[in-house]
Amino acid sequence: MDASIISALAALTGAAVGGLTSGIANWRSQRSQVRAQWILHEETSRQTLYRDFIQDAAKCYIDALQHDKPDIAGLVSLYAQLSAMRAVSSKLVVHHAEDVARRILDAYLEPDKNFVQLREMAIDGTIDLLRGFSHACRDEFEQMRPVHF
Repeated sequence: MDASIISALAALTGAAVGGLTSGIANWRSQRSQVRAQWILHEETSRQTLYRDFIQDAAKCYIDALQHDKPDIAGLVSLYAQLSAMRAVSSKLVVHHAEDVARRILDAYLEPDKNFVQLREMAIDGTIDLLRGFSHACRDEFEQMRPVHF
């Protein structure tokens, strides 16, 4: 074989390998960026959903502790958020959210609490029905974050 043909083939092979390597690196980089954007979007939408659930649950719970007539509009909103969680959240988060909703419904059936009783509940920690839910949400967000080497 002629040396010029070998040089030309080597140059073409090098260019092909270099181009292919560059293309694959670009594709992987683009894929990584899209995944990071998707995770950020998912995290932001879940944060909004969980924040709204926490606010509505707290309002319904304090209402349930002080009244025996349920706040139907608040409960409907709470159950709508719970249904949205079933579509996007981990089973642990959904389990804790269902527990919160169940405890709120049970609170409507209990005798009304006065301020002194509410204060005692705050002191001994029994008023905090959202603790397990909050921890489950935090764990879910930690699992969503990418691991850095």
